[in-house]
Amino acid sequence: MGKKEILHELVEQLFAFDNQHQAEKDYTMADFLGYLNANQGAQLSEHRNLAGDQELWVRDNQDDNTQIATMLVFIYRYAAMYFKKALKEGNIHTLDEFSFLIVLMTYQSLSKTELIHKLIMEKTSGMEVIKRLLKQEMIEEFAHPTDKRSVLVAITAKGKKEIADLLPRMGLVGSVVVGNLSQAETTSLSFLLRKLDQHHNEIFLNYRNLSLEELNERLKGV
Repeated sequence: MGKKEILHELVEQLFAFDNQHQAEKDYTMADFLGYLNANQGAQLSEHRNLAGDQELWVRDNQDDNTQIATMLVFIYRYAAMYFKKALKEGNIHTLDEFSFLIVLMTYQSLSKTELIHKLIMEKTSGMEVIKRLLKQEMIEEFAHPTDKRSVLVAITAKGKKEIADLLPRMGLVGSVVVGNLSQAETTSLSFLLRKLDQHHNEIFLNYRNLSLEELNERLKGV
């Protein structure tokens, strides 16, 4: 395909994208690139088929949204398998422990609640991770200077060393998870995932007690 043909197709794609986003006041180049990449991805013929040949209505009633949700779960499981390999050595034993420490590396201190919310965890589970890290002396806790109800935590020198030793292996995990994606696909996926994270983080912080039906209605109003 020559330059003129590519440019002609690009213009056609832009008009098609614009028609799908007429209700929106504006959109960004990143939005358009995500659209282009999604359309190109839809042309791929090879994929892993999960469905069998019984009760075909089950397969036929799974729309793109359902498939995306399922694929996200699968990708998480693949990533967890690779993370487990990376954590075989050292004193950090779980992905949650690593996540708490890597966030604390970038702050002087955080309250326990702030830290737990940043990692998208329920309070009970998050407190268990904090207890383990305190016991291993990878973090320390101290009173908040102005809020007596809050307790601050900070990473220790031991915790920083553990993170520094582990980061190269975590970089390998990232490379393996990205897998067969091109650089353009990786950039597009990163944008789309961060966009989804921004949306769902607001739900987690402010609306997580709503039912699925209520969340769906709220999404329609956005």
